[in-house]
Amino acid sequence: MGQTAAGKTDIAVELARRLPVEIVSVDSAMVYRGMDIGTAKPPAEVLAKAPHRLIDIREPEETYSAGEFRRDALRSIREIREAGRIPLLVGGTMLYFRALIRGLAELPGRDPAVRAAIDARAGALGWPALHGELARIDPETAARVEPGDAQRIQRALEVWELSGRALSDWHREQAQSPPAGHFIRLALVFGDRGVLRERIRLRLEAMLEAGFVAEVAGLLARPGLSADAPALRAVGYRQLVRHLCGEATLAEAVREAEVATARLAKRQHTWLRGDDEAQCLDPLDPSAPGRISASIEAIFGCPDGP
Repeated sequence: MGQTAAGKTDIAVELARRLPVEIVSVDSAMVYRGMDIGTAKPPAEVLAKAPHRLIDIREPEETYSAGEFRRDALRSIREIREAGRIPLLVGGTMLYFRALIRGLAELPGRDPAVRAAIDARAGALGWPALHGELARIDPETAARVEPGDAQRIQRALEVWELSGRALSDWHREQAQSPPAGHFIRLALVFGDRGVLRERIRLRLEAMLEAGFVAEVAGLLARPGLSADAPALRAVGYRQLVRHLCGEATLAEAVREAEVATARLAKRQHTWLRGDDEAQCLDPLDPSAPGRISASIEAIFGCPDGP
């Protein structure tokens, strides 16, 4: 597990070189085909050496939920273990990790009429205003959601209106049992926020040089993909969509993307530091891959075999 720009993929690939592991991606944006540059998806030459499961499994017009991830990840874990190898789950989507480890609550179903009413309020007041409503009724969920994240704000308010209970309360009542087995939880967490912000800036700069704007323009040109599609709400994509729709200059969009990415990293930091079972490691520590490898070896008895 780790913050954005922590170099999770590099360490995972190094571990795949050292140990009999197979990588399972835990990233809500990498599941989409055609979203490569802005998600920092591993390039083809890296995937050839260290294949990742649960990458490129959906079209961006489609949706993908935490429940679907849990199902797919459990199947992948089972198949990897049956092949005599070790599942290595790598990513920064903390909701997916929680769904996998703790299970999912049986939330109220979707209600088109309630959603339409919420959308109407958002059209009149704006999603940041509805985020303020969410902060009053469910501050725990609001702290994890961006003010412009329409999909998650809508769902949290929908659950509240249908049940009279906060989404965070539902999440605390996990209805499903967690999967059998033991998880070694290792977290890459920056100690210096200034270093993290600079890495975010440099990575975004590299994405732009690699054609990030053209990638988003190509997605918007797809006949069935609208600007408010869930896939395009990912950090970085959402801001460039605003630019390409004429709502912001490129410089404004880039600045907004930097700020949004830093906020994401802060939420990830809070989540990871709050996980009492996670061993936190500095991503910049050159000994980190060796320490992670040693932790895995201690459990599975590598390198002689899992």
